[in-house]
Amino acid sequence: MLSHPAHILAQGFGSGLSPAVPGTMGTLFGWLSFNVLSQRWPEIFTTAGWAWIIVIGFLIGIWACKVTGKNLGVADHGSMVWDEIIAIWAVLLFVLPADARTQTWAFLIFRFFDMVKPPPIRYFDRHLKGGFGVMWDDIVAAFFTLLVFALWRAW
Repeated sequence: MLSHPAHILAQGFGSGLSPAVPGTMGTLFGWLSFNVLSQRWPEIFTTAGWAWIIVIGFLIGIWACKVTGKNLGVADHGSMVWDEIIAIWAVLLFVLPADARTQTWAFLIFRFFDMVKPPPIRYFDRHLKGGFGVMWDDIVAAFFTLLVFALWRAW
């Protein structure tokens, strides 16, 4: 992980190196970091601040995941979790403010879409390659998570 700055980011500051369920560990790291940063520095981590961080993080993530995948020899290596981190940040940005129960549901619904990869997520996962492909399918999973929340709240 420390051999290249891209690896540190792509591997979620080490959260993706978990021997079991690295994607879930990366998502947990994203959830925790979103809440800690928002509470510690609320003047920086505002709604607008998070929106910019997510957009810039997505763009930098394309590069970091491309470099890391190339160096590891696997385009979408399991240890690369920056895509999960950016996606759960996007989910939380739109779901919060919310209590712990609602945040837990956001986490679980996102993990469901990210792991099961129902269509069209599966299509993007299989057909888009490189750093953009790694990042994009998780953004689509985040979108479906938010769609479930919108339907849930409308119901």
